[in-house]
Amino acid sequence: MLDQPIAEISELRVEFQTKDGPVVGVENVSFSINPGETVCIVGESGSGKSVSSLSLMRLVEFGGGNIAGGRLIFNRKEGDSIDLAQTEQDLMRDIRGNEIGMIFQEPMTALNPVFTVGRQLTEGLRVHRDMDKKQAEARALELLREVRIPEPERRLKQYPHELSGGMRQRVVIAMAMACRPRLLIADEPTTALDVTIQAEILALMDRLKRETGTAVMFITHDMAVVAQMADRVVVMFRGTKVEEGTVEEIFENPKHDYTKALLAAVPKLGEMRGKPAPEPMKLMGVADQKIESIPGTEKTLLTVKNLTTRFPVKGGILRRTVANVHAVEDVSFTLNKGQTLSLVGESGCGKSTAGRSILRLVEPMSGEINLDGVDVLGLDQGKLRRARLDMQMIFQDPFASLNPQMQLIDQVAEPMRNYNIASGSEIQDRVAKLFDRVELPRSFMRRYPHEMSGGQRQRIAIARALALNPKLIIADEAVSALDVSVQAQVLNLMMELQADLGLSFLFISHDMAVVERVSHQVGVMYLGRIVELGPRARVFENPQHAYTQALMKAVPIADPRRRKTEKDLNFKPIPSPIHPTDYVPAPSEYREVEPGHFVLTTDSGY
Repeated sequence: MLDQPIAEISELRVEFQTKDGPVVGVENVSFSINPGETVCIVGESGSGKSVSSLSLMRLVEFGGGNIAGGRLIFNRKEGDSIDLAQTEQDLMRDIRGNEIGMIFQEPMTALNPVFTVGRQLTEGLRVHRDMDKKQAEARALELLREVRIPEPERRLKQYPHELSGGMRQRVVIAMAMACRPRLLIADEPTTALDVTIQAEILALMDRLKRETGTAVMFITHDMAVVAQMADRVVVMFRGTKVEEGTVEEIFENPKHDYTKALLAAVPKLGEMRGKPAPEPMKLMGVADQKIESIPGTEKTLLTVKNLTTRFPVKGGILRRTVANVHAVEDVSFTLNKGQTLSLVGESGCGKSTAGRSILRLVEPMSGEINLDGVDVLGLDQGKLRRARLDMQMIFQDPFASLNPQMQLIDQVAEPMRNYNIASGSEIQDRVAKLFDRVELPRSFMRRYPHEMSGGQRQRIAIARALALNPKLIIADEAVSALDVSVQAQVLNLMMELQADLGLSFLFISHDMAVVERVSHQVGVMYLGRIVELGPRARVFENPQHAYTQALMKAVPIADPRRRKTEKDLNFKPIPSPIHPTDYVPAPSEYREVEPGHFVLTTDSGY
């Protein structure tokens, strides 16, 4: 039975009913997955990757889809094959989770917020494996250790909101692997994760696959992840399969134009060697694209000194502060006009809190923030409101930061109305010009956020941030959830705006290749401190701190012949940032390795 594929999709067609009649989600898609093999399904949002996987799980019906044709042959544990397209939902309930595991893209929505992690992990084991509470809990602990979650005993009692994104995703993987399924479907399992956690999760899935012989159907739009994971690759475009081959064939000799375009849009680490300043990416299929580097100026716009932000942890009957989360600890840097300083690091290292502290969306405990001569921390609420004209933020999730009930024209106009900058028809003209700037058709002005794709929503968020002509924009993971080609367009847009308008960006990201592409200066953060800071070329080509070196090592390379093994990724577990109230951290001290390139000498815990 070993030579038989575990799953075989043949001529699958899925339709969705809409008010305007049926819409085809995927058409005539066929591929198979063999035991112990990883098949990567690649393509951009809307190409039908997730629809194929949801059909195999027979979950597509719950999302308004209907399997209109084709066969989904699944080879079960007992050795009999069944066509999942014809299977009753009762039998599907037995197969789901038990024989086919699924890791969803968004760990926060895949976990139930009202149950503890332990309860959710043991549920499948008790249903499918008839374990009692004690056995299930022991297996749950074992699973959490397998996915390398620190302090697993404590985690079992916690709720999903108490874990970081990377931790939640590991819990979802542990849940999917709990019953040792024959087939594991992973739908973009690492999209919003840090490089180190992504590298660990990919290595973890690879190890679990080898140990259990599970077949993996891996859905992603990240070509570097494909190079790291795949045995075979299926490329999808607009609901159809355009190319299939082994991972080497696809990377070294792509046949279809779309596959070539996908590979061209991936920012690669090392591409910027020898280039003194950032420059936009070359886009496939765009003629006469002007590529000019963006030197910026030597005038300082933002100075941050000894910035410290802590959050109280309350406990006991009286809800007293029993400890503090040291989110940002003694951070100092300067940012020049027209330049980009990137803060990189993993989830929970304090980079977003640092960005929010500078805008005072979170109140810092101490430190100095000077924006173009204005002492931001010394301002009262009224003056802070005026100062916010000069500083704006682009958030990570554009859907959450836009109002679902407002038309886009009103969302982009809102900052101007708030500050009485323009009124009436002038507002409409300015919004129309902003839409032109971010390359969206003016006809979209009457649309609502749900009618836009992720990349288009992010452009709206950029247009809204530009509405007040700010001097500084803090971009918090602004491109992390976008498709490769859309990400390339949005990055180029941000760089063109920087060149035209002299904007300064504080760019917060965990994607090292993107950071290398856009930055003038780079600060690497770990546990609330900047451990290395300097010009982009120096930090990337001569990393000095052990943590920076580990980060560089973790970046997946879009070359299947240079795969990482778990031995390459010996990350130390991140210590807890929570300390008792009487804890006094040492101040940050730096050594200048070369002009402008500083490395932390205080013990950073890494």
